[in-house]
Amino acid sequence: MTAILLFACVGLIAGAFLLLGISPLEFTDGLFGFLTRKNKSIRAEINETSHRKKTGFLRREIIEVQEILKLTGRSSRFSMVCAVSLILFAVGASLAILLDNVFLVPVLAIGLMFLPFWAIRLTATHYKKSVATELETALSIITTSYLRNEDILTAVEESVQYLNPPVRNVFIEFLAQTKMIDPDVEEALHTMKPKIQNDVFHEWIDAICTCQYDRSLKTTLTPIVSKLSDMRIVNADLEYLVSEPRKEFIIMALMVAGNVPIMYFLNRDWYHTLMHTLVGRVIVAVCTAAIFISTAFVIKLTKPIEYRR
Repeated sequence: MTAILLFACVGLIAGAFLLLGISPLEFTDGLFGFLTRKNKSIRAEINETSHRKKTGFLRREIIEVQEILKLTGRSSRFSMVCAVSLILFAVGASLAILLDNVFLVPVLAIGLMFLPFWAIRLTATHYKKSVATELETALSIITTSYLRNEDILTAVEESVQYLNPPVRNVFIEFLAQTKMIDPDVEEALHTMKPKIQNDVFHEWIDAICTCQYDRSLKTTLTPIVSKLSDMRIVNADLEYLVSEPRKEFIIMALMVAGNVPIMYFLNRDWYHTLMHTLVGRVIVAVCTAAIFISTAFVIKLTKPIEYRR
């Protein structure tokens, strides 16, 4: 009976979308846009500026995902990510209702809703690592050429053929701007900064701009580039240290989740107590919440270390 009512509810929602002529993407855009909308009161702006009041967890996650998608050139996919998140929210709530566990409804719904956001954050981690690796090679080649000829345009022209995207695209745009739009090298250098979100790259740009006025400061470029090598070594050591605890967490989470079907085959009385009594349902909800919360902390704590000026 519960399944029939659930399917009827799904049909009712689908019919409402068809009657109102609203697409799922438009609905999710409006919903998540409302959730991320800033409070325009003066008090809220003062609290946000002075960091007296922290941004809500959901709003913080949505804003971070928007920034990641913008950074990786996938801003157009935000609507799809929101739609998948909303579908998983409904799937989690429906699954908990089918299991007849009211305590599990908010846990599964909210936990599954954050899965697309966590997936985006994991892809951002790999993207930043690849960009940092390519940036290390690019800045090293360009710096070596610049130390020899003391002309940043010539150095970039000599080195750009050895670079790979996305770093190569940034330097190609730099050459195009200086040759075809505006010959102001310093302005073109500053235009490059927001295209790659890396503090070492920003520091290197500032040092190159300073060298335009005093060529003797070019010796500061090599130590700046070496910071990327240091960060790569530190992140490699960190990855080695966290790989084993992360593997243990995955195994423990699978064991906790797998205990329920195993209990069904080994001892039906224990399974009935766990799934059909008040205490058992609370235990299942608490364990599920612990898995989702632990996953969020693991993703947060295993991010690569980034250099901060």
